[in-house]
Amino acid sequence: MTVRADFAFVHPLRVRWAECDGQGIVFNANYFAYYDLAVWEWTKALGYKGWDDAPQFVTAHAECDFRAAAHFDEELEIGVRAARFGAKSMEIAAAIFRGEELVNAGKLVYVYVAPGTTRSASLPAEFVARVTAFERMPPERKQGPDFR
Repeated sequence: MTVRADFAFVHPLRVRWAECDGQGIVFNANYFAYYDLAVWEWTKALGYKGWDDAPQFVTAHAECDFRAAAHFDEELEIGVRAARFGAKSMEIAAAIFRGEELVNAGKLVYVYVAPGTTRSASLPAEFVARVTAFERMPPERKQGPDFR
């Protein structure tokens, strides 16, 4: 079970009207935008100063499980953490909380690309070390043909 304490990093967000459907409930696709926002803020919390300073990734997979509805003007917290490293990729565990209540849980897989290209490359050792030192729960190391 995903709990708020699993995350060393959380980003606050107040649900805006434009993110909701006619019933004032967050439209499902917006959860991925919330994850994306939190991943960028997590990257800055890791100490990267901006886009040109941060490692570059492309999204290979994204999923989420809906547990409860979020509504207009609610205060949420988006937790993200590196859950697993492959040779060229990382899996991010993401979750959205209303207080301690789990609203949404997701998984994102990002593939590292060589600077200035869209070619996959091995994860930089400096990045792996930085993330591992930051996270409350150390990311798993997984390699082999079933994980990039």
